[in-house]
Amino acid sequence: MRGYNLLDEPWLTARPVGGGPLVQLGIAEALARAHKLEGLVVELSTQLPAVLRQVLLPIVADATGAPGTLRDKGERLARAEGFTATERDELEKYFAEHRAKFDLLDPAAPFGQVAGLRTAKDETKGSAALVATAASGNNVPLFASRTDADPLDLTPAQAAHWLVHTHCWDTAAIKTGMVGDPQVKAGKTTGNPTGPLGQLGVIIPTGRTLYETLMLNLPLTPPGTLGVPQWTRAPHGAGWQARAAEGLLDLWTWQARRIRLIPHEDRDGQLRVARVVIGAGDRLTPTPETEPHTTWTFTAPKKSPSGRPERRPRRHAQGKAAWRGLDALLAPARQDTDGVFETSILLDQVSALREAGQLPADYPLQVETFGLVYGTQSSVIEDVIHDAIPLPLLALQQDSEAHELLLDVAEQAERLATAVNNLSADLRRAAGADPIPWDKGQRPGQLLLHTLDPPVRRLLAGVRDTGTDEDILHRGRLAWEQTAARHAWDAATALLLSAPADTFGGRTIDQPGKTGKTLTFTLGTAGANFRRQINQILPRHADAVRTAAEAHDKPATTINTLPGADLEH
Repeated sequence: MRGYNLLDEPWLTARPVGGGPLVQLGIAEALARAHKLEGLVVELSTQLPAVLRQVLLPIVADATGAPGTLRDKGERLARAEGFTATERDELEKYFAEHRAKFDLLDPAAPFGQVAGLRTAKDETKGSAALVATAASGNNVPLFASRTDADPLDLTPAQAAHWLVHTHCWDTAAIKTGMVGDPQVKAGKTTGNPTGPLGQLGVIIPTGRTLYETLMLNLPLTPPGTLGVPQWTRAPHGAGWQARAAEGLLDLWTWQARRIRLIPHEDRDGQLRVARVVIGAGDRLTPTPETEPHTTWTFTAPKKSPSGRPERRPRRHAQGKAAWRGLDALLAPARQDTDGVFETSILLDQVSALREAGQLPADYPLQVETFGLVYGTQSSVIEDVIHDAIPLPLLALQQDSEAHELLLDVAEQAERLATAVNNLSADLRRAAGADPIPWDKGQRPGQLLLHTLDPPVRRLLAGVRDTGTDEDILHRGRLAWEQTAARHAWDAATALLLSAPADTFGGRTIDQPGKTGKTLTFTLGTAGANFRRQINQILPRHADAVRTAAEAHDKPATTINTLPGADLEH
């Protein structure tokens, strides 16, 4: 059966700069034209970091070297023409030397796989076992339109994407034992963790072109510490081990599973993959502190001789927009142990490039976040997390007005959601009901955050394009507070209008933990409490309301919003 070499076969899909139809190309052409491509297009968002880490980034770093200094990285990033002639020659020599290692269907050394991998009973699985979104095994819904018995023919291009995705994101739990694996017990291997990226909240900075994205994702790496990718190592067998990563390229091309694709030709003579073999792979212990594609959180250690907080990768929360994690994205890297968050290595280096004058303040940096939500002991995939936001470079500087503005905006949005939830709780108590539990149902504060999402994204883009003009930033802050207040009052008005008539009289209840003390909840007190919270959360808006009320000789409580600049358009 013929091969399928990933260097030449058009398995990657990309979007050209300036628009136009999508193009399909192999690795060699994608890198040669990287400065003319906006970026890759994938079937499932989480395939993007898998392709970058398992294939493109390690090829570029191994062939041309990772940047050793900040100046080197800045000079590479500034090249509008992409790779230099020397770098293109290095890539061509690299492809010629390692071409055989990139054959996806080679019978002796298939890319990212183990040749001859088999179970004791020569069992195979349907290719849906690779596809995170397909019904397979424990992931088959009760009323799914297909079952494990239904074949899922993948093209080689699709199979390649799901192969690298499985190495990065595969579910945990029990795996079928493989012949030649000395750690198999009763035909199984247990204790398998998820793929390495499944344990992170993945952060990918992206630029205007695929070339810029590649350069943004190459961290500064001291000579001798880069390591080597999986395709330059001795071929893997069925056995596996728990070990630490030996350099950046080993980490990026980590073989978290032992896999064999089983190709066949369909009736039209086209290559397809419908059956696979999947077993346990190497276990990464622990996530190295040099992991570039995550932010970090510090947690109090349960037992630590040093008494220092533990530094762990931060996970993305299901249902939360990326801007709600700005406190982690904008936190300084390698801070002391008094900090709560730490930004990614890559964003820290972008900030350093800006401070060194190697990136303009209005550079259109985007940050994409990726994650999977696992369920039932991480053995099934419940949800996919993906978001993208513009991130102003000025906001990465700790003492800048933009930094303070964006952190304030994220905090204010969260506090407004809490204020709306408090209003809902007060109205429910006034009607004789209990508040909505925090972990059940749809709380109105979440709906408010949803309506605030577009204004926050417009603000992020506006701050990025503004530069250092503090007057514009101040006007933007006021516009944000006015817009946020309008949305908050819209949410509050809906709650107040839906309140039953008996909330006017309200209810008096015993104050928890205080004998003989009572609390009275009415429609009036609920509205007054909400107004007070809005004024505390949005002080510039409150001042503007008071000024407008004085100018119109009206009570400030009758004016909730002001005409003029806002973030609605």
